[in-house]
Amino acid sequence: MIGFDAPLFSALQHMLDASAAADDSDKSVSAPTRTYVRDAKAMAATPADVMEYPNSYAFVIDMPGLKSGDIKVQVEDDNVLVISGERRRQEEEKEGAAKYVRMERRVGKFMRKFVLPENANTDKISAVCQDGVLTVTVEKLPPPEPKKPKTIEVKIA
Repeated sequence: MIGFDAPLFSALQHMLDASAAADDSDKSVSAPTRTYVRDAKAMAATPADVMEYPNSYAFVIDMPGLKSGDIKVQVEDDNVLVISGERRRQEEEKEGAAKYVRMERRVGKFMRKFVLPENANTDKISAVCQDGVLTVTVEKLPPPEPKKPKTIEVKIA
C-alpha cells in the first residue's frame, strides 16, 4: 500500500491546490463587487417614468413617505442624472410597542441613473416632491440656429 507521503500523492495534492487557487482567482475577477450588486438592486427597485416635452424632459418617481432630506438629485459626468436616497423603517423604542406581523413596504437604498440627451441643459434642473411623487424637470437647450449661407462676391479680373 502506498503512503500519503509518497511523491505521487504530493504531486496530485500540488495539482489540486494549484487548480483551487486558479478557481479562486477567476471568481475574484469575474464576480461582481458588493457595491455593484447593491446598486443594481437599488436601481431595479426604483421604477420611473420619463417624458419628453417640447422644452423639457420630466423624470417621475414615486417616493411615498420620504422627506426632501432623504432624496438626493445630482448630475455626474456632465450628462448623468442620478436620483438616490434611502427609505428607513420607523423604529419603535417604547417598551411594549407593537411588533410587526408583516413587513411589505420597501425600505433601504434606492437609486436611478439616466444618461441625459445632448440637448439637456444641466444648469436648469428642478426637483419637486409633492404628494409622494418626485418630479425632476430638465430644461432643453435651445436648438442651434441654422447657419446662413455666406455669399461671396465674385470679382471680374
